Amino acid sequence: MRFLLWFTMGYAAASALGTYLIRGNGMLIAALVCVLLMLAGFRFRQAPVIKRGLALLLGCTVGCTAFFAYESIVLGPAKAADGQIMPLTIRVTDYSWDTDYGSAADGVTELNGREYKLRFYLNDRTDLEPGDIIRINAKLRLTDEGGQREPTFHRTSGILLLGYQRQDMTLIEGEPTWRDYPAIWRNELKTIIETCFAADTFAFAKALLLGDKTDLTYAQTTDFSVSGISHIVAVSGLHVSILCALIFVVSRQRRYLTAVIGIPVLVLFAALVGFTPSVNRAVLMQILMMLAVVVDREYDPPTALAFACLVMLIHCPLTIASVGFQLSVASVAGIFLFYEKLNGWLQKYLPGKGKTLRGRMERWFTSSVAVTFSATVMTVPLCAVYFGTVSLIGALTNLLVLFVISAIFYGVGLVCLLGAFSILLGTYAANLVSWPIRYVLTVAATLAKVPMAAVYTASPYIVLWLLFAYALIAWVTFSRKKRPALASAIAVIGLSISLMLSFLETLTCDYRVTAVDVGQGQCLILQSEGSTFLVDCGGDYDDGAADEAARLLLSQGISRIDGLILTHYDRDHAGGVPYLAHRIAIERIYLPLTEDADGLLKAVLSACDEQIPIDSDITISFGDTQIRIFPAKNAGSGNDSCASVLFQREKCDTLITGDLNAAAERQLLADHDLPDLEVLIAGHHGSKYSTCAELLAATAPDVVIISVGADNSYGHPAPEVLERLEETGCAVYRTDKHGTITYRG
Repeated sequence: MRFLLWFTMGYAAASALGTYLIRGNGMLIAALVCVLLMLAGFRFRQAPVIKRGLALLLGCTVGCTAFFAYESIVLGPAKAADGQIMPLTIRVTDYSWDTDYGSAADGVTELNGREYKLRFYLNDRTDLEPGDIIRINAKLRLTDEGGQREPTFHRTSGILLLGYQRQDMTLIEGEPTWRDYPAIWRNELKTIIETCFAADTFAFAKALLLGDKTDLTYAQTTDFSVSGISHIVAVSGLHVSILCALIFVVSRQRRYLTAVIGIPVLVLFAALVGFTPSVNRAVLMQILMMLAVVVDREYDPPTALAFACLVMLIHCPLTIASVGFQLSVASVAGIFLFYEKLNGWLQKYLPGKGKTLRGRMERWFTSSVAVTFSATVMTVPLCAVYFGTVSLIGALTNLLVLFVISAIFYGVGLVCLLGAFSILLGTYAANLVSWPIRYVLTVAATLAKVPMAAVYTASPYIVLWLLFAYALIAWVTFSRKKRPALASAIAVIGLSISLMLSFLETLTCDYRVTAVDVGQGQCLILQSEGSTFLVDCGGDYDDGAADEAARLLLSQGISRIDGLILTHYDRDHAGGVPYLAHRIAIERIYLPLTEDADGLLKAVLSACDEQIPIDSDITISFGDTQIRIFPAKNAGSGNDSCASVLFQREKCDTLITGDLNAAAERQLLADHDLPDLEVLIAGHHGSKYSTCAELLAATAPDVVIISVGADNSYGHPAPEVLERLEETGCAVYRTDKHGTITYRG
């Protein structure tokens, strides 16, 4: 029995319990329950199953107790500081970057005698370097506990607090310490890469070597996701294994020399990429393997994986919530579980015997397919949950590009080495390395455009198919008669049925209005008689709003829409349009004649060649359906300068007013004879200054949909609006509570 493996599984379960479900004294109660269960099963401890259960319960007991201590000692002071404005002395630990409103950087500060990592935001653009000291009054905010307030990656990278400048700042240029040098070296490597590589390849080179994806375009990241190779630009175990292969060559596989060279190099590499969870896991496992060889002990990969995970969770139990950590562990676990069996099955068809070129190619092919599928089978559910995308073409993409990734990785490293001495030499080397990079980018872009390259969990039928597919995998794994070919055929048939049902769903009703959950913003899909229009596309994040809309449309087999109507140019209504255009073709775009307060118009215009100004009433008719667009009465940039949209078919009417305020709503009523409504999209995300009583009385909506972000800083929807809606007697649905909402008529 692998005691450490089962103990770690229990410890991880306790960390997940504390991270996602239970806090405070509940963790001690959970630990007590585990102790009681251990006592109950102790008398049967000789049975192998009971032994594993006892190890798991012991790990869960220790994990629950440790999480309670972590929450009390570490999280407690951070929670107490949440919402407080206090003077801080912050030592900067990395270079600052510009934001829309100033600049930001990471640093450390002391609270109650304990050092905390925090990310702080300054009102002005200021260049900061590692080692600098700043003194400011800042409002502190606790980072997210699960998904609503801030992205969870803050916590999983050790950042528990966010700081926002409230008064003037004092900057003291300090001297970097030994802890700051990885950040300094990382910045120097970035500079060399940006200088030596061409404009179309430097972003990929930087992402591959250092995990810095900030300069990758939205098109590139989308292509990687759809084609199933996002992992090559997220530094992880793949990159550590490539580095280890080089170490083994340099050391000629001499065990002492390998450890002497390899361990410091691996630790330095982890420091350069910022000690990310996926890299930490891989580095710890590789160090264990090197040490096992040195002391002449057997290396057991599952036990090494358990040890690496346990060390990371003891250091920070919130690591369990890291998507990178979960994907990394799942991919390695999948290889342990499935690789040998799958590779053996494939070799029955391609035996790859002998030392001939054909034999070697066949062995490489079967091994590559087996590794890719084994890792993928465990990571697909996580990708479906976190990203809503399942790449169907990923196995092919990996086969086509993975064989050059090692060469590119070494090439980028060589460019950095040469560039440190001579930019000219580095540039010559970069020109050579750029060609395989362009090959990878071209393959990803080409395969991402293949129809059905990916499927999306926005369709419930795809979710059901995934569950069915994993039931088939379980059947093949545990049944005595292995029939993988039959299971694969059944899975393909199931996928075909799921896709057909997804594509037919929009045809089962004559009238559909969908409010996409984009957070604090608005994106509405209007569908009738085979035509699809969008009204606005913006939200908390520009690319996030586009992704949500694109996944929903693509899950229905829609890759081209008939039109996009913008109510105005605020970012939370129009920011996602340029990104959406990369994934969904837009036939024409309807543009209001209002001010471009957020400077988005140029990017919006690039999304579509056919642009129609909304300078008067516009009616779009198709079959028994029509869309009426009403121009803004005010050409300014305020909330009275939005276009409005009325979507009509027979006895179904939907009104969209953008961010119109009450005065503009009354003007809309005076200028147009509006019908009784089946659906009203609440104005300005539920602001108290919109969705006035007169509009509600005149249109008598059956349903009101509020597109609003959870825990938004504006207090939307306002209590006054909710009270007015309650008095009207309409049904109210909110995207912050109900997610994406679809009305069918």
